[in-house]
Amino acid sequence: ISPDKFQDAYRFVRQKVAAKEQVFFVYPRLEETTELNEPILDVEATTISPDDPRYAYATGELKSAISEHLYLQETVFPNLNVGLLHGQMDKEEKQRVMEKFKKGDIDILVSTVVIEVGIDVPNASVMIIEHAERFGLAQLHQLRGRIGRGDKKSFCFLFAQPLSEEGVMRMEIMCDTQDGFRIAEED
Repeated sequence: ISPDKFQDAYRFVRQKVAAKEQVFFVYPRLEETTELNEPILDVEATTISPDDPRYAYATGELKSAISEHLYLQETVFPNLNVGLLHGQMDKEEKQRVMEKFKKGDIDILVSTVVIEVGIDVPNASVMIIEHAERFGLAQLHQLRGRIGRGDKKSFCFLFAQPLSEEGVMRMEIMCDTQDGFRIAEED
């Protein structure tokens, strides 16, 4: 999905949380970096406000879990409980956050790939992965396996702006199959 669809995704998240479902937002980095080589969108960066969710894609900035946690909590979902989980937290803090998420005290969990394995929250039905082109296919497959563990239909949104034909093909593979063996081959 291209970044111009963020507002639609945010509306969808609000609907799912109102229906008592939970959501993951996943980012490739813990802290902000500008390691992308060039602006991704065909929109001039100067025409996009820094408050616009497309701003990072337009300027080539790579979004981070820490900054997006703050943005989502304060700007996008101020009336929801938005938690943060990452690998640099100590074990007890990670455990506390996960317990709160499992109990439903956290509506939206912003995370790095620390959730890739070993997380089982049947009520989590939506995952939004930003900069999906930055992840390996097997890793994306593992991440989306964290949702759909309950009786509710699940949705995984891959926000990406691949810069190459190979990148486009990789995103298409993720959308075309749930077969882990095929994904591993393609990876």
